[in-house]
Amino acid sequence: MKLPSHLYLDQHNIPYEAQSFSPETEKGAANVAKVLGFAERQAVKTLIFQVDSGERVLVMLGGDQNAISGNLKKAIGSRNIQMAAPEVVKETTGYIIGSIPAFGWQLANFRSFLEASLLNEPILGTGAGQWGEEIMITPENLVRASHAIVVNLTDREKPVQEESTD
Repeated sequence: MKLPSHLYLDQHNIPYEAQSFSPETEKGAANVAKVLGFAERQAVKTLIFQVDSGERVLVMLGGDQNAISGNLKKAIGSRNIQMAAPEVVKETTGYIIGSIPAFGWQLANFRSFLEASLLNEPILGTGAGQWGEEIMITPENLVRASHAIVVNLTDREKPVQEESTD
């Protein structure tokens, strides 16, 4: 079965592996990681935040990570952000919370952010848009597919964005 997220990756020639797990599995990144046999850090949480300007953004973290509020606000560029309500998530992405793909639904100027430490993982799992379906993808290909801005959201000791060396 090909879901819209699979078709998006196919159209853009981005390699991935589709994996399935029982839809009876309890919701949550940790549970998906456990049933598919990879580390919780590698199970990407796709979170939608709302900015006071009305903008909505996608934030991707490892299953065992939480964003530091100050880092998230710096990355987004607003002090006034909050997690989007379930109905706002559905309206924004077309998906219900639990298996939001990291790509394929965003409009051209939609901003997506990926936690920088996830680039150190060999492979990541992200929702395919339907509970019970997971996409295994390299961090580089996830960045390519989602057009993500890579930022430090979890380490207080490091800057939010790496200094560019251009």
